[in-house]
Amino acid sequence: MLRVLFAGTPDFAVPTLDALIHDSRICVEYVLTQPDRRSGRGQRISESAIKRYALEAGIPVRQPETLKNPSEIQWIKEKNFDAMVVVAFGQILTAEILESPRLGCLNVHASLLPRWRGAAPLQRCIEAGDSLTGVTIILMDEGLDTGPMLAKASTAITDQTTTVELHDRLAKLGG
Repeated sequence: MLRVLFAGTPDFAVPTLDALIHDSRICVEYVLTQPDRRSGRGQRISESAIKRYALEAGIPVRQPETLKNPSEIQWIKEKNFDAMVVVAFGQILTAEILESPRLGCLNVHASLLPRWRGAAPLQRCIEAGDSLTGVTIILMDEGLDTGPMLAKASTAITDQTTTVELHDRLAKLGG
């Protein structure tokens, strides 16, 4: 059974985490997500969609301010994970972290790489008037969405496609 560390934050990452949890070959041992933040008009503390989902599934959650902290790097190394899966986590991983899991770190990115590397690929493809987008799974390296591409899945964008609809389709493709 593969021992996996999952790193993600928004609801976009939930279908991927769900697919991993329900795969009998995989054990998601821990989840990393962004710290709880103040949001909304009332500035109430809000936890990430991934935190809520992981806790409901009984998976321990860690919320580091940064993964550049030596204690976080050491924790990841000591756990000897087989793989790390990253989906819209919101932090850049250091070389030490990328090299730590035995099989490496995989990223589920919401575009057909190499187009729209970096943040907000969904919004960028809509603004550019793209007629096709999708999800790419890459083996992460130190560059920003530059690692070897392992798999792609695509979906059409029409004039009637809303941002919410496209977000949901891409999230499901990533799962």
